[in-house]
Amino acid sequence: MTFISLVRHGQTDWNLAKRIQGSSDIPLNRTGRAQAETTGRALSGGRFDAIYASPLSRALETARIIAGHVGLDDPHRLPAVAERNYGEAEGLTGAQILDRWPEGTPVPGRETREEVVARALPALRDLGERHPGENVIVVSHGGVISSLVRHVTDHALPGPGELIPNGSVHRFIYDDGELTLDRFNLGPEDRDLYTASVM
Repeated sequence: MTFISLVRHGQTDWNLAKRIQGSSDIPLNRTGRAQAETTGRALSGGRFDAIYASPLSRALETARIIAGHVGLDDPHRLPAVAERNYGEAEGLTGAQILDRWPEGTPVPGRETREEVVARALPALRDLGERHPGENVIVVSHGGVISSLVRHVTDHALPGPGELIPNGSVHRFIYDDGELTLDRFNLGPEDRDLYTASVM
């Protein structure tokens, strides 16, 4: 059994402006770095064996900050967990997207959630195979995490209107070829739950 904790990166200026980032490489802002520090401190009570991150700078910097708190070296890059590509919608707000592409209209170049799962899920299973009995951190993005959560819970989570906050932790278990969700949307106040069963 392998524990895989997916962490959403800290805040960026585009997050603050509610602009879709997708594959655009937008860096952390000051708040985002503080969120990464808070998440790192919350995780520091557990034992972790490896840390991976999306190659986008907001995820890599978040992972480097967390690695410093949990005693790990520089994160390994994992391209398969890079954010969902939103195509021509990147840089726009939700209202602008709906104005250009009304509900049900395909956005040119946007990955489907199924396509995101098709690249991210095998990568996490591979980590489970490479780290048997270990505890792994993967810093990724809201679109990827929500797509994986929907897939493994058969759309039970996230609930209506439920978001994936910056710096939140979502713990999965890999066992005998299967990935299941163990903990969802852990925040700093849940620090005891972060490390339950992974000491």
